[in-house]
Amino acid sequence: MDMIPVSQETLTIGQLANTYAASNVFQEYQDKMAANTLKRYNDDLALFSQFLTHVGMTKENLLVDAAEWQGITFGLVEAFKRWQLDQGYAIASINAHLSTVKVYAKLATKAGILSSEAYAMIKMVSGYRHKEGRNVDAKREVTRVGDKKAEAVSISPQQARALKEQSNTPQGRRDALLMCLLLDHGLRCGEVAALTVESLHVSTGLLTFYRQKVDKVQTHRLTRDTLLAAMSYFEVAKPKEKLLMGSRKGGKLEGSMSERAITDRVRELGERIGVKGLSAHDCRHDWARSAVKASDIKALQQAGGWSSPAMPLRYADDATIANEGVKLSR
Repeated sequence: MDMIPVSQETLTIGQLANTYAASNVFQEYQDKMAANTLKRYNDDLALFSQFLTHVGMTKENLLVDAAEWQGITFGLVEAFKRWQLDQGYAIASINAHLSTVKVYAKLATKAGILSSEAYAMIKMVSGYRHKEGRNVDAKREVTRVGDKKAEAVSISPQQARALKEQSNTPQGRRDALLMCLLLDHGLRCGEVAALTVESLHVSTGLLTFYRQKVDKVQTHRLTRDTLLAAMSYFEVAKPKEKLLMGSRKGGKLEGSMSERAITDRVRELGERIGVKGLSAHDCRHDWARSAVKASDIKALQQAGGWSSPAMPLRYADDATIANEGVKLSR
């Protein structure tokens, strides 16, 4: 069969299109990512760059310049994993860093910088599963570093109640609502900070908010404690835009609470009742752990704003009775 002739002009246009597409791979991908995700990628790749400098390779723009990925190999990524262990990074942090490196290695392959073979080898660098991570941790000194805790701070029912029952002051009423949103609804810190006055409706008992991680607007029915806390808060607070007002040292409410302010306040409220290092995520963990015992996984996944049922399952404790809740059809 004769080959269909292809003009030189067609080849040139196609090659130019490929070149243009390749040069924009990183930018197009990043345009779709949330700001928090990009910040995490930047931090992860900064650490990878630090490692590369340690082994004699200078790479300063891994986040934005595809050409910087030239020369990145399976061996380097594997060594990066080992280096993090030696530096004392938490297993969860190591896995997250590796995931970011693989994401950008894939983009570099799409941009024509890495070969398909090189990327296939890099993909083979695996992180640590839960049991593997425990085995690794058991054999090294406890010098863990990284943003993630090894384990969430445990909150007892009595402590949760104490956190939701704050002083009868404007600041205390604000704090009570904050803790109810975290402990009774499992909102993430950023989701709480983003709540507006229009998000919470006392008249209908509903909370409407945006889940950035899954790009979805959700509505929760307020728990009794949250509704009462909101009613009490609105008696003394007149927020203009954001729902939760900030506070000064004297306790006066003004402005709004940032994510950092929420983080600091939750930690302080925890310390007051003897819970050290409490975070908003610890409260979300407690909410999920409590809810999973009385809800099906699908309902919990929906309520918690997870994209996969695997995520809420991570918060479930092993059942004391292994076949509890299992019913036979016969």
